[in-house]
Amino acid sequence: MSTTVAPTEAAERRLYWAIADCLTMVRTELTHIARQPSILAWQLGFPIVSVLLFVYVFGSAMDVGVAVDYKDYALPGMFAMTMAQGFMNTATVVAVTRQLGVMDRYRSMPMAPSAVVSGRGVADVLGASLDLAVLASIALVVGWRPHGTPLEILAAFALLLLLRFALTWVGVYLGLLVPNAEAAGNLFAVALPFGIVSSVFTPPSMMPQWLGTVAMWNPVSSTANAIRELFGDPAPHGGSWIEAHALPMAVLWPLVITAIFLPLAVRRFQGLGR
Repeated sequence: MSTTVAPTEAAERRLYWAIADCLTMVRTELTHIARQPSILAWQLGFPIVSVLLFVYVFGSAMDVGVAVDYKDYALPGMFAMTMAQGFMNTATVVAVTRQLGVMDRYRSMPMAPSAVVSGRGVADVLGASLDLAVLASIALVVGWRPHGTPLEILAAFALLLLLRFALTWVGVYLGLLVPNAEAAGNLFAVALPFGIVSSVFTPPSMMPQWLGTVAMWNPVSSTANAIRELFGDPAPHGGSWIEAHALPMAVLWPLVITAIFLPLAVRRFQGLGR
């Protein structure tokens, strides 16, 4: 005698196991980081050195065109750049996992098809939260102070994590797309300009016109300008529409990126080996 499962009950079961399998993957990823802390140290190395470099070496020589302490301009930009460049680490981890055959093992297990991708995303956001906590602590030590309200400061960090969450799917998709881990390492050549050609270190209005236009429309610039505003140190800009609407664009850009790359990443994972 067969038992018929109602469509609603079947959908609830699928949702339950999708969430449960996602959390299992998150625990797996976090355990991997805990057992290899050098991974976290490597991820934080570049932004920490950059903070010290731009505060103590170049800070006194930098001019952003207004009477503002360069720390108040550059350090929020460094937060945004760190979140932006994190997709390279995601792509490398995914590529290594695939190259070692772990992805094939996951695909052979009775688990939700979305769990590997969604688990990676949640784990990345948790790791990015730790990155931000370390960077913010260092920024406070070197003299940076946010001047916004507590709610505005929390909103600024939420926007940073939203950008990281969106770019995670870019990293997952690229990690599944490249042939091996060595090729994933070459993505640094893409990640570095993506973070630097923006308003992270200098206002786009001070760049050549063509380069400034590219920098203005960089999602990293929208997030960097938005969090500067929320931190109480609005960034100077040349009056362009995209810069004047940094806050809504800091929400819209990640949503667009997620809407494009999350389905691509899931579809790519499901199509492996076909």
